[in-house]
Amino acid sequence: MSLPFGNLETIWAAVATAQRHLMPPPDLLPSEYAAQNVVIPVGNARPGLINFDNAPYQREPLDMTVNPACRRITMQWGAQVGKTTVALCAQAYRIQHNPTNQMMMQPSQGDLKTWLETKFNPLVEANDELSQLIAPPRGRRGVNNDLMKSYPGGFIMFAWSGSPKTMRGRSAPFAVCDETDGYDRTAEGHPVSLLAQRLASFEGQSLLLEISTPLIRGSSHIETAFELGDQRRFNVPCPHCGHRQTLRWDRVTWSQDASGNHRPDTAGYECEAEGCGTIWTDVDRIAAIRAGEWVAAKPFDGHASYHLNELYSCFRKLESIVRSFLEKKAAGDLQTFVNVSLAETWEEAAEQISSGDMMARVEIFRAPVPARALFLTAGIDMQQDRLEVEIVAWGLGEESWSIRYEVLWGDPMRDEVWEALDDLLATTYLHQSGAQLPISGACLDTGGSPGMTQAAYEYARGKTSRRLFAIKGVGGWGRPVVSAPSRKRTGRGQRKVDLFTVGADEAKLVVMRRWGLLTPGPGYCHFPKERDPEWFAQATAEALVTRHVRGFAVREWHKKRDRNEALDCRVYAYAALKILNPNMVRLSDRLKVEDDQDDEEVDDLPDDRPMAAIANTAVKLHHALTALSAAGEEAKNAPEEHPPEKPQVKASATPPKRRRRKSGWMTNW
Repeated sequence: MSLPFGNLETIWAAVATAQRHLMPPPDLLPSEYAAQNVVIPVGNARPGLINFDNAPYQREPLDMTVNPACRRITMQWGAQVGKTTVALCAQAYRIQHNPTNQMMMQPSQGDLKTWLETKFNPLVEANDELSQLIAPPRGRRGVNNDLMKSYPGGFIMFAWSGSPKTMRGRSAPFAVCDETDGYDRTAEGHPVSLLAQRLASFEGQSLLLEISTPLIRGSSHIETAFELGDQRRFNVPCPHCGHRQTLRWDRVTWSQDASGNHRPDTAGYECEAEGCGTIWTDVDRIAAIRAGEWVAAKPFDGHASYHLNELYSCFRKLESIVRSFLEKKAAGDLQTFVNVSLAETWEEAAEQISSGDMMARVEIFRAPVPARALFLTAGIDMQQDRLEVEIVAWGLGEESWSIRYEVLWGDPMRDEVWEALDDLLATTYLHQSGAQLPISGACLDTGGSPGMTQAAYEYARGKTSRRLFAIKGVGGWGRPVVSAPSRKRTGRGQRKVDLFTVGADEAKLVVMRRWGLLTPGPGYCHFPKERDPEWFAQATAEALVTRHVRGFAVREWHKKRDRNEALDCRVYAYAALKILNPNMVRLSDRLKVEDDQDDEEVDDLPDDRPMAAIANTAVKLHHALTALSAAGEEAKNAPEEHPPEKPQVKASATPPKRRRRKSGWMTNW
């Protein structure tokens, strides 16, 4: 018996739809899937369906995420080259095409929230199929919050490096670690290593993808990981000679005008091949990039590592990159350009400072305080049997001159050494303009030697308003040079001391970097020719070294010799400058010198120049005395004039008030 059906076409359509769901997905590589499905959200440089011709170097790292022989991928990439896009496409592939459990880690909870709101969620909203697969917020068919998002066949969990508990109890075969050089250290070890342990149970299926711009050489996780891999770099052919090469910053050229001004609009790239030397335009560079390929420096053993800088970006012109370099250089922030644009680690210049290099730059000052010096501070280091003091003059841009260095011998538990310190701080110094400059502020170290802290507190008590500041150095990176003071009790019934904390690690790094500057100007440090060589040895007594603790690279200052008082005194004098924060422009207007010559020019003078200066001064003094004597003779011969008599003033019945005596150098401002 046959039953008539009046809706056969609808039935056949339903069967066909069911059959399509039963068909296995096409065998697509992640780059092929992305080219067909991933839509870049509006607001990016090239919105719409992704086009790998604009970034051909993204294909291989993305396809490597499904290579069964690969267990780890490291991407040391710069800005504007699409490293985040590679991670997003790999995650979308495992949501829509090959559902897999995933994990994602950011440096902090705030970074994770920013990534979700500006990267992941907009990508999902721009792709209809992805948005239909991911569970809706506050729905019953899955989870969708800031810690996890589920979809048919898997989920993606989120964590941040500063919270190891966000990684506990979780495991997945695929994990992405973003901006690894910004991860915080934990007591349990490196966050990347902790997350990698969550992949261990998926032997033969797991993959770790780590991406970041590098930071400091010796402590950069991404640089270390890149060197452990096969070290792939993107080689491009020269459009003129065909020679394959990697794009390097030292091959970028541009011209200057007749006045020496840089012209970024003339920027080009010079081919490195011998006999070619052709200057590429941006069109040539982009054509070369689209014909490039990845080349490994080491054999592949399961760890693929990629390095890429901003010169490979098809969205950036060489003119813009050169302009960014010149701006960063002028602002003294080359580290940002090296890290972000060149994708290279920054090596601290302070690690290479030697006492010999500093001694080679000594000068003969034209005056006790040279013309460009405007403001005096002092740094005081306390030891068990002495006080050591450096008086530093500061100019525009925090250019500095070491004016005086004294060692005051005496027991800090007795008054004599503190009285000598009062006398030293009350001294004024002759400026080249003829003005007498006082010491405007001083910082006294209250730590260090055991048992001496109370003596320092008693001396500094009540002197904060007089610009004598009690300080205590604290370690740790990321601290300000000087923090707001805290009230420290010094004894029962005694006035509290305002104690400033100094970020010693950061302040030493600033001082060391400036001691390494070779060109006078902002930040440069001037040293007098008569300074003892022992001072230079103490000034360079510490070195910035890197050691590893629980898999984490830690930068620390280590002493190369026992005595480092000169370095400490300079740090304290710098702290006094930061506390007072004077208006250097106004001071410069007040202390103008008409014949202002650079102090460094005095270095070329012959050794008998001081004697010639003394002789010249003696001649001027002789002329002045002769003129004064002639004026006296004229006064004798002039008729005598009697001044009018002053009216008698009746004496007051009350005695005049006695004027209070000033208490010392601190009240003379």
